[in-house]
Amino acid sequence: MDPHPFLENIAVVLNRPRYPENIGAAARAMCNMGLGRLIVVSPENFDTSRILTLATHAAADVANTIEVFDDLQAALGGFSYVAGTTARLGGRRQAVFSPEKTAAKLISISAHNKTAVLFGPEDRGLTNSELRFCHSLVHIPTARFSSINLAHSVTIISYELFRATLAPPKAFSPKLADRRQLDAMYAQLTETLVRINYLQPENPDHWMDRFRRFFSRLPLRAGEVSLIRGICRQINWYAGKCYKDGQNGNPPDPALGLVNSDDA
Repeated sequence: MDPHPFLENIAVVLNRPRYPENIGAAARAMCNMGLGRLIVVSPENFDTSRILTLATHAAADVANTIEVFDDLQAALGGFSYVAGTTARLGGRRQAVFSPEKTAAKLISISAHNKTAVLFGPEDRGLTNSELRFCHSLVHIPTARFSSINLAHSVTIISYELFRATLAPPKAFSPKLADRRQLDAMYAQLTETLVRINYLQPENPDHWMDRFRRFFSRLPLRAGEVSLIRGICRQINWYAGKCYKDGQNGNPPDPALGLVNSDDA
C-alpha cells in the first residue's frame, strides 16, 4: 500500500538512542506503516551494518536516508508541531494524550505542516528540558512495567498514525510557526519579562514553562509569533526610553500615570 500523503510530513525523531538495532527496528516499523523520514540525534552507536540488519531489505530506503544531528534543537527546528513520548506522568507531565488521540491530531496538522514524534533514549526517556521543545505529550499505557522498548514504542505510534489516515479528519490545521520561530519568540519573551522584572533572572526557564504550555495549546501561526515578538520589541524600546528619560532628568511619560494632577 502506498504511503498516505499526510504521512510524508511526519517524522520520527530518536533522541540519543543507545543501540543501533533499535534504530533499525524502528526504521522497519515505520516502513510497515508508511512513514519514511527518520531522524537520529546524538546516537551512542551509529553502526550502519547493525542498523541495516534489523531494518532488513524492506526498510533499507528508510535506514539509508536517516538524518543524523548532534543537537536536538537543530533537529526539530523545521517542525511546526512536535509530540514527545513519556513513560512518566505527573509533575510537569500532566497534559498527556493517548497514542490514538495524538495520531489524529498529527494527521490533522500534517496536512499543511511538518510534524514530528520525539522519542527519548532507552534507559531514561526524555528529560524535562527536552520536553520543552514539544507541543504535547503522548503516553503508551501498560498493564504493569511502564517502560517499553524503543522500537516497540515506535511501532505502536506508527500504527496509530497509519490507522488515523484511514479516516481523515474533517478539518485541517492551518500553517503553523515552526520550532525555530517559536524558540526565537520564547528567547525574546524571556528577555523582555526579565527586563521588566516579571521574571527573576536566576531561574526564568521554570516560569517560562507555563508560557510554553499555554502557547502550545493554541498552537501559534507564524504571523501570531511575529505579533508577540513585535510587542516584546515595543516593550523593550519603551523601557529603554523611560530609563533614558530618568537619566536625563526628563519628566515621566504621562501615559505611565506617575504625574500627580496637583503637580501638572
